[in-house]
Amino acid sequence: MQIVRTIIWVMILFGILTFSFFNWDTVEVNLWENLVLETKIPVLVITAFVLGLVPMWFYYRSVKWSLDRRIRSLEASIKSNALAQRHEPSAQSDSVDKPVDKPVESGGTITGKAEDRLSPTQNGTAGNPA
Repeated sequence: MQIVRTIIWVMILFGILTFSFFNWDTVEVNLWENLVLETKIPVLVITAFVLGLVPMWFYYRSVKWSLDRRIRSLEASIKSNALAQRHEPSAQSDSVDKPVDKPVESGGTITGKAEDRLSPTQNGTAGNPA
């Protein structure tokens, strides 16, 4: 994305330089009745461009800043909620984390957590008499 932004700015700069080269004429701008500004056309165009760009850029930066603050605040609240739920002891999590011993057909036993093993519906054998 950085390369696209750089290419666009280089094209804008090239356009301004080309425009300035071919339009280097003096113009008179009447600001008030007795006040006349004598300037070159490219200076007038660049000044108008900057006067239009800067307020919108400041507005963009302020909106981006406020949204970044809002995102950081929401992320912090989600993180604190997740940590609070993680450290809360609950009756359901205690029963799930207990090891379960089941006899195996070969005579041994399987130990481990209940959620570590597949149930008949998870391994695809439920409903299949084969």
